[in-house]
Amino acid sequence: MELRDYWLTVRRRWRLIVLCVLASTAAASFLTWQSTPMYASSAQLFVSTTSSDTSDAPAGGAFAAQRVESYVGFIKAQSLAETVATNLGGEIDAGVLKDSVTAEAVPETVNLVVTAQYSDPVVARDIAQAYAEALKDRIADVESPESGGVAPIRASILDPAQINDAPVSPNVVRNLGLGVVLGLLLGVGLAVLRDLLDTSISTAEQVAEVTSRPILGTISSDPTAVRKLPSAALAEATPWAEAFRVLRTNMQYVEVDHDHRVFVISSSLPGEGKSTTAVNLAITLAMAGETVCIVECDLRRPTMADRLKLDDSVGTTSVLIGRLSVDDALQPYADTGLKVLTCGPRPPNPSELLQSHQMEMLIKELSNRFSVVLLDAPPLLPVTDAALLAARADGMLAIVRHGKTTKDQLGHALERVESVGAKCVGVVMNMAPTKGRGRAGYAYGYQYTYTEEKNLSRRAQRRLKRSGNDAAHA
Repeated sequence: MELRDYWLTVRRRWRLIVLCVLASTAAASFLTWQSTPMYASSAQLFVSTTSSDTSDAPAGGAFAAQRVESYVGFIKAQSLAETVATNLGGEIDAGVLKDSVTAEAVPETVNLVVTAQYSDPVVARDIAQAYAEALKDRIADVESPESGGVAPIRASILDPAQINDAPVSPNVVRNLGLGVVLGLLLGVGLAVLRDLLDTSISTAEQVAEVTSRPILGTISSDPTAVRKLPSAALAEATPWAEAFRVLRTNMQYVEVDHDHRVFVISSSLPGEGKSTTAVNLAITLAMAGETVCIVECDLRRPTMADRLKLDDSVGTTSVLIGRLSVDDALQPYADTGLKVLTCGPRPPNPSELLQSHQMEMLIKELSNRFSVVLLDAPPLLPVTDAALLAARADGMLAIVRHGKTTKDQLGHALERVESVGAKCVGVVMNMAPTKGRGRAGYAYGYQYTYTEEKNLSRRAQRRLKRSGNDAAHA
């Protein structure tokens, strides 16, 4: 992936990244809130030599600095912890004391700092002071000669321990900052991983990886338009309606050698919007003056009659079993000129009816009477009905749901079509997001066209005015 790909991933998956940041920050806040505040107190010791000769002072200072490094290790001695526990009255275990105290030598000095941490600031002060006094006595014992006399090194408490009411942990700012950083890293990592593992189709390039068939249209999501009657929604000047008009225009270049064209409209799986696309495309074609018939061939889950508010008591099944003629079963839709053949009574054997000779004769009869016949077929992967219908038609229009249909699903669906000698004439990207580049591009184009026409009209008016003036002068 290039840097631009990472940026596009962040833009697509920003909700996931924000969710990870919020979750990580919340976890850091909870752990910080649950943590017991710890208080620290420090005591400082000064280590020096007992020599009174000023000429030996530099050497004595160097000797004391070396010894300070050794005294740091005394602080973790079990015997020293037991001594401090006894001095504090035995209320705190020696092991707890040893874990709560640290020591360090101040660089380039002969000072040694003893620091104790505890949940009570007063107890932390007492532990630090008790350790400093015990360490001072231990240094005196260790450095005292066995034969008696004055020890060459001595330690004194330079700065006694004090009570510090400000807790040293938890560090709220640091913990929250770490939570935000870890959330960002986790969110970006998950977003990139999801993109790498995601095989759903959302771009034209991904469609091209599966098939060389062109994308004939991209239909955006518009919940408001879907809730309206199709004839009313498609008559409006909206991006959603314009997308179907673009699809209608592109369909004019498909199978141009045929005066009467029959297309199967199907998808890989249910829920990809094939029936909605078929109905709206049929209405849009009829509005343009085409003689159009749409046939409900999804006899398992018919939706056309309910969508168009038509009678579903008669339809495709009625014609196939010979109960009604085509003329009696066809229903007009509104004032669009569209003829609709709904499902009719649901049959127990839909596959047999769609593969029957009567279905073949029905398609031939409709293709002779209408310039465009659209067959709303079942999904390709669950059943083979759509592929068999495509073999009797001029081609199939594959509906792909943006961000939902995967490359494998589309590939297997098209393989079923090709296996029966049929062909896919094009792909329609359905339920594409309305925000972002696509919507902005459409708005710009729509406004640009309108402005050009208005400017052209004004220029025409000026030319007519100039022509009138010239005629008057003549």
